[in-house]
Amino acid sequence: MKTQRGDPREAWAENSTVMVSDPERSPPELRESHLRARSASLPGIFLFTEPAEKGGCRNVMGLVTRADEAAKSSDDAVGASPLRLGFDCEKSSTPAASTPLYHHHHLPLLPLTPFIRHNGPLGLQGLQLHSTRAFQTTALVREEAQTETKSQPFHKNPDPELVSSPRLERKLLRQGISPIGSRRRRAALQSSANIPFEQLPYQCFQEARKVLIADREEKLKEMTAMAEKIARLQAIPTEEAGGEQVRKSKLRAMELHLEHLKVLADVNDPLVKKRFEDGQGDMNKPIYRYLADRKWREYRRKILVQRITQMKVIPDVLPHCDPVADTKLYFGRNAVQPGEFVNSQLSMVAPKLDVQLFERGEKLVTIAVVDPDIPNVEKDGFDYKMHYLAVNIPISATSTKVDLTKLSTESQVVLPWVPPVAQKGSPYHRLSVFIMEQKESKPLDFAAVKARETDRDNLLLRTLQARYHLKAISAHLFRTQWDETMADVMKQIGYPDVDMELRRKRPEALPYKRRNPSTFR
Repeated sequence: MKTQRGDPREAWAENSTVMVSDPERSPPELRESHLRARSASLPGIFLFTEPAEKGGCRNVMGLVTRADEAAKSSDDAVGASPLRLGFDCEKSSTPAASTPLYHHHHLPLLPLTPFIRHNGPLGLQGLQLHSTRAFQTTALVREEAQTETKSQPFHKNPDPELVSSPRLERKLLRQGISPIGSRRRRAALQSSANIPFEQLPYQCFQEARKVLIADREEKLKEMTAMAEKIARLQAIPTEEAGGEQVRKSKLRAMELHLEHLKVLADVNDPLVKKRFEDGQGDMNKPIYRYLADRKWREYRRKILVQRITQMKVIPDVLPHCDPVADTKLYFGRNAVQPGEFVNSQLSMVAPKLDVQLFERGEKLVTIAVVDPDIPNVEKDGFDYKMHYLAVNIPISATSTKVDLTKLSTESQVVLPWVPPVAQKGSPYHRLSVFIMEQKESKPLDFAAVKARETDRDNLLLRTLQARYHLKAISAHLFRTQWDETMADVMKQIGYPDVDMELRRKRPEALPYKRRNPSTFR
């Protein structure tokens, strides 16, 4: 312990011994205090004086957690706060009995914290000076003990915000609960303090948040001004606005700019990013639709465009497709990646789709599943076949699930699902799924469409696109080929020529490469 020369604490340091409140090593008086501390209610630190061997007195410190014990010893006891305790640094000429130093209230009080060693054999290791709870009763301790007894281990009841083991993650997924955030983040939260995001004790972080808050206030002012402009434009007559078409174009541009300002107001907010990464974002808000669109375009959209172009779905089925919506395809519980092979037994039932829009409002779409690889032996080529066709299907940013087996046959399904098949010896078949937006999201005449589109063979999707003014906004792709269950599937659906095998015709040799027997004579 280091003290300055002339410091009154130096005298105390030379004749003092700091002891942990151990009932076996402490003096009898301190031992009684230790026993009294077991049933204490408030934390505190007591200092006692006892006779030294060479005269004077030495100070002994014990841990006592009941302030009223000190109050019984002295009428002028110092308050119960453990940080306001003091000690007598002067040597006494006559040995004094072991009494608390609260009797020396007329002497100057010096802080006790500088004399507590945090390491070493005589230090108070693990001593907690700051109490986390100011009051505690025996009944509350008993209740906590019962709660701890009833609580289940972590491996039996894992927390989705803290689980980091793959085995426990699979256990949660079987229960229908998805882990929150990334595994690295959940592992870090296990050993970190649960401090609210706004109260993180980092000065640079808090200063950065002030800058973001000021920027958000500016964007809110711009949003208010733009909303007032839109209201004024809507209030003026059509003639003053320059006509109905000019008015609509101006309103459309202003509304798009207002949506952009809403995104800029929250795009840098850490709490917004955290909610989005945890899967808790509200897709009704523009900021979460923007973040979802950006994340989709970083990887998933690139994979989709690569597959439909490399496998020649574009331009074999449609001449052009610019995906603006994320489409996921499921057969049962199995998610199918773009271009993946699907077992023929799984494709007996129509798939489920998850179409995520990134724009506000509801749209009516047409969903078509086309196979452009039907072998035609007579013309030595391939034909088209429409495996599924449905119209007037509503989707939105919040309503994304589409089960093709549950659509209405009276107002939506034009051509029901037919399982895809591939004959033995034929190349794989590309089953293309297209999401087509209907013009101005207006419903089509279902009766007229169903009466006209009756033949699924050689029904071209580009013909439907031109006939009903459709626009492709998303696509997906899966493949099928001959496998061990394909013959059973063909028999179940009544497909003819189940036992027929297609073989490639051997090309004839060129005339100059033909063998001439006369030349061998």
